[in-house]
This record gives sequence, C-alpha cells and structure tokens, in this order.
Amino acid sequence: MLAKPVPDTTGQERLGPDFRVDRAASPAVVNANDDYALEAALKLRETAGEGSVTLLAMAPATAPDTLRKALAMGADSGVLVTDDALAGSDTLSTARVLAAALGKLDYDMVLAGADTSDGGTGTIGAGIAALLGLPYLSYAARIVPGGGRVRVHRISPTGFDVLDSPLPALIVATQALGEPRYPSLKGIMAARSKTIQVWSLADLGLDPATVGGATSTTRVLRTQAPPPRAATRVVRGPADAAAAELVTFLAERRLI
Repeated sequence: MLAKPVPDTTGQERLGPDFRVDRAASPAVVNANDDYALEAALKLRETAGEGSVTLLAMAPATAPDTLRKALAMGADSGVLVTDDALAGSDTLSTARVLAAALGKLDYDMVLAGADTSDGGTGTIGAGIAALLGLPYLSYAARIVPGGGRVRVHRISPTGFDVLDSPLPALIVATQALGEPRYPSLKGIMAARSKTIQVWSLADLGLDPATVGGATSTTRVLRTQAPPPRAATRVVRGPADAAAAELVTFLAERRLI
C-alpha cells in the first residue's frame, strides 16, 4: 500500500523561497488518509488469515523514522524510494516512480489514500493504475476479495456503486472503511526490527533526467494570503427570537 510522510497538519506549514513546502518546518507524519488505507489492508489480511502488507513510499531519506509508526500498526515491511533528483516532483513524476517501484514487487492489491494533506490532488492512484494497466476502483467504502477478483462499494452521491474486477487492482480507500487502530506497545517494539528497503532511481532503472523537479509540468509562481475575514455578528437569545433575527438578517441581504 502507498504511504506518504507529510508535514504534521497540527503544526505551521511554510513554503520555502522556491514556493515548495518546507518539510523541515514541522515534524513528518504518515498521511492521515493513508492510515485508513493501512487499516483496510490489515483487516483484509486478518480476514484472509494470510498475506502481508508492504508500505511503499517516495520521500526524503529521513522517511524511515516516520514509516515506523505504520509498521507499528501492523504492516509487515516497507519500501522507500528516495533520491536527491526527486526533490520537487510533481504528480506525474511521483506516479511514474511509484509505478516503477511496484513493478519490482509482488502484489494482489494496491491500496492508496484518497489524497494527501500536502498536495490534495488525489490523482496519484489513478496515475499509477493508468501506467500499470490496473483496474482502478476509487472511493471504496467496502472491499470484498475472493476467487481472484475483488468487489468494491464505491461511494456515490446517491449511496454506492458496486465495482467488480480481476486482481491485481488498485483501490482508493476512504474513511468509511474504518478508524485506524492505534499502535500497541508490542507493535511499537516489533516495528524496530521490521525491514525497510531503500531504493534509488538507479535501482528502479529510471533516468534522473526524466523525473523529479527538473521535469515538473507544474510550478507555483506566487502566493498570497487570503483577505481578512469581515466582522462577524453573533446571534444570541431564546431560539424563537434568535431564529427570527437570523431570518431578518438574511432577508435584508436578499439571501432568502
């Protein structure tokens, strides 16, 4: 499954002079939506009574410290792709690198979070599926594998759609799959001895000139702070009187 170290959202994220996220400004954590994908993977392994869960990340060389938390939750091992040439990668480069890494791994399912807190594009899973020719099952609220196939309930505006495909497949997990578990003391101790393989672009057979920041197809040109919020008006009092005041307020502004 895909797991991305991102800046802790409880801290203050900053941009550097190159308009890229300053990842040294706050501690790194595993992307929150990836935790839900990991929980789904662990439950699938428990239900099957066999199999293994491997984390795959493209991140700076310091990422193993962050990935240990996911290993403590129950993942079996990890693979980290790190290379100086990957700094500033856009979504296309990221998808290409992760697809190349998956080409070296054996898997039945690739699980991914819906998006990441430091980017929010939500396109990496789809990009990898397109590059590898995998069935793409998005926004899964339920995952039921069996007989070399997998059935997914995909969240839709009216409820859910049922998707069915052969394995291997790439599945985008949602929070509907269940709250991530907390690492146990036993899991934390076990994570220290679990293996995290570290691969470079050379290990993947990728030319640094074809991926990374130098080939990025997107660029941030400038930033600006949002305008200050207007003064607020607080309505207090008994419910009937407050509701009447609110209706009058909206009517005066022709909002109702």
